[in-house]
Amino acid sequence: MKRLFRSTPKKGRVILLRRRHLAIPAALLSICALCLLANLPAYVSAAATTRQLPIYCVEREQKICSLSFDAAWGNEDTQTLIEILDRYNVKVTFFVVGDWVDKYPESVKALSDAGHEIMCHSNDHAHFNTLSADQIVADINACCDKIERVTGARPTLFRPPFGEYDDHVVSTVRGMGMEVIQWDVDSLDWKDYDAPTITQRVTSKVAPGSIVLFHNAALHTPEALPGILEYLLQEGYDVVPISQLILPGDYTLDHTGRQCPAE
Repeated sequence: MKRLFRSTPKKGRVILLRRRHLAIPAALLSICALCLLANLPAYVSAAATTRQLPIYCVEREQKICSLSFDAAWGNEDTQTLIEILDRYNVKVTFFVVGDWVDKYPESVKALSDAGHEIMCHSNDHAHFNTLSADQIVADINACCDKIERVTGARPTLFRPPFGEYDDHVVSTVRGMGMEVIQWDVDSLDWKDYDAPTITQRVTSKVAPGSIVLFHNAALHTPEALPGILEYLLQEGYDVVPISQLILPGDYTLDHTGRQCPAE
């Protein structure tokens, strides 16, 4: 019995000793974790301030929005779109690829003559995240040169192909004196949804300051467009080209890409 009694306290002492040794690094880890958490908001804030974002939409109190059309493939419905927009006296922004200008200069001229903005969508629809800054500048300038030769006006806005961008893409384009434009309402017309689906998507999501994305060669966009325009006009929206929607001068962008007046 004595032997058993003596061995039990020894075992207890060993366990206690180990716990004391383990408590020291555990405490140090806890302190480090608390320090990390305390500094995390500052880190997130700093990262957020350096991230480069395009303009997705604009802070506007009045009912005003923009419709945009990306043109990179066919032009079979371009004249139909011109006629529909003219019927409702609405001007929009077309982002065109340089190769499309080469193929359909008459369509580019017709869009410009009808009063629509012609802006840059790259020269050949490349993945801009894979390009160097010099390649980006050369590509955009090539497209802008083609547009300017046809329309007489040099683009000031750029929409990246596939909607792809990163910090170096945005900063490079802004370094050229151009704005990078995305969208906050996607019609998804490129998926060949029927006209009622396209209409419902746009009318349910549009808001003051919205930029809506369409495509000029989408199957059902000409069918959906009149109903969308009628809805917007009945709701009291002014539909303007993007250059008239975005804010001039100094501005800020929130984490969603909403352009806001500088405070």
